[in-house]
Amino acid sequence: MFNSRIIGMGKYLPENVVTNDDLAKMMDTSNEWIVERTGIHERRHIVKGSDDSPSTMALKASKVALERAGLEADQLDMILFATLSPDYYFPGSGVLLQELLGIPACPAMDIRMQCSGFIYALSTADQFIKSGMYKNILVVGAENHSGGLDMTTRGRGVSVIFGDGAGAAILTREEDHSKGILSSHLYSEGKHAEELSLIGPSTMRWVPEIIDANDPLDESYYPYMNGQVVFKHAVVRFSEVINEGLTKNNWKAEDIDMFVPHQANLRISQFIQKKFGLSNDQVYNNIMRYGNTTAASIPIALTEAWEEGKVKEGDKVVLAAFGSGFTWGSTLMVW
Repeated sequence: MFNSRIIGMGKYLPENVVTNDDLAKMMDTSNEWIVERTGIHERRHIVKGSDDSPSTMALKASKVALERAGLEADQLDMILFATLSPDYYFPGSGVLLQELLGIPACPAMDIRMQCSGFIYALSTADQFIKSGMYKNILVVGAENHSGGLDMTTRGRGVSVIFGDGAGAAILTREEDHSKGILSSHLYSEGKHAEELSLIGPSTMRWVPEIIDANDPLDESYYPYMNGQVVFKHAVVRFSEVINEGLTKNNWKAEDIDMFVPHQANLRISQFIQKKFGLSNDQVYNNIMRYGNTTAASIPIALTEAWEEGKVKEGDKVVLAAFGSGFTWGSTLMVW
């Protein structure tokens, strides 16, 4: 068996910066209100009419990752595309990215696990490589939230949180079992599915069946989040799945060189940091600048941590996420 390791990372963020003060002009909120509850100061949104989409943002991030990995697109054996906001209802964005990369044919799979999407996709790629089936796999997280947010006072509890962007990682075989991905730990608990969800449109509620489908008062067509329930479960599940990974690999919290959490809420990240006794140098957060980019948040943050020299060869890295589903997971690796 092989291990798998990351040999190239890339990211892309839309140019349009939306500050808290910008949002305060659209809804009853303020910079202080948003920062206190989320830690976010600004986020990136796609401008209406822009060429940006989940697949085109993924393309830009993937090109950077490929260049850093020293690979050409036609050397990829598989694409795993994590997103909750695909370009189309169907087909998935993975096949669109395959075409944009100019690859004649390769397997492309969409991973619909929302905030945990990149962890699930990373684990899936790891298993394909460990089995020997594939050698080089592109794992992408990309999201376009801004086109579907309720930018009024009614929707502020959700809309102030989310931003757009993409992050990409190239995984390949590693014969040294002391390097690369050591373990992943994945969970779901569907009884909480509607606590963080977008109910319509869906196969249970197609748009043509709704007389006023375009009426902004139809709240089911916007994301819903029970913030208190999500926070309560997140801090518990984050802790559990990180501890499971540490135990599996005989690590202690102080062994962690870099912890990159899903960028859901700065308060959640700070809670986990304090619980594990981690210093600021052991944790990477960028939600302050980008908001919650769901499946893209971990690869964007991991890319930046590497670019800034905070993740180096031999470092012990922990990734963890919690989100809609509920789903959660962790991945532990030696860089």
